[in-house]
Amino acid sequence: MKLLSLNIGRPRAVPYTDQPEGVTGIDKRPVDGPVRVAAPGPKGVGASGLAGDAVCDLRHHGGNDQAVYAVAREDLDDWGRELGRPLASGAFGENLTTQGLDVSGARIGERWRVGSEVVLEVTCGRIPCRTFQEHVGEQRWVKRFTQKGAPGAYLRVIEPGEIRAGDPIEVVHRPDHEVTVAFAFRTETTERALLTRVLAAGDALHPELLEMAEKYVARHSG
Repeated sequence: MKLLSLNIGRPRAVPYTDQPEGVTGIDKRPVDGPVRVAAPGPKGVGASGLAGDAVCDLRHHGGNDQAVYAVAREDLDDWGRELGRPLASGAFGENLTTQGLDVSGARIGERWRVGSEVVLEVTCGRIPCRTFQEHVGEQRWVKRFTQKGAPGAYLRVIEPGEIRAGDPIEVVHRPDHEVTVAFAFRTETTERALLTRVLAAGDALHPELLEMAEKYVARHSG
């Protein structure tokens, strides 16, 4: 398992975002590194966990619990076959393009060591939006991406440091529950009745998903 590509985005003006200044950082391109990784601060204030990486719409992106976004190269290749065109590393706006790691099958709270210093913790999957759809340039992309159920993983930074393309990735902690990124994504998008089951992941869940599950349980208990 390794970090195949490390991807950084710069602010770019586009006509399809509702970000107030009309800019997005979704167009991420591979860099050689090394790049510093650290917790950026709470959502709404903190942006990306990677130095030099743009996160422009702080209402929906960035912050400690969405500090880093990872996608498996295998999933990009699978989409490429379906779409009939190759997808470059970074094409989904991911910071980390991995190889040999089942990113969407990772458990919430799972921890990865990337290189010799950085430890990241899985928090949730990526919910697709209009900006993502227009960036990819495929019709009905939000629906198709949701139906596919392989959203990639957002991660929080547990131990900061530097990483670069080619670094090994090691799973250093795997929780004993069965709540994977893909399962949590389903509960947020297409199968809300399963929300009760994500609570097994506890505080490792993204706070917004944890709150959603707790409210669902409160409404449907008894």
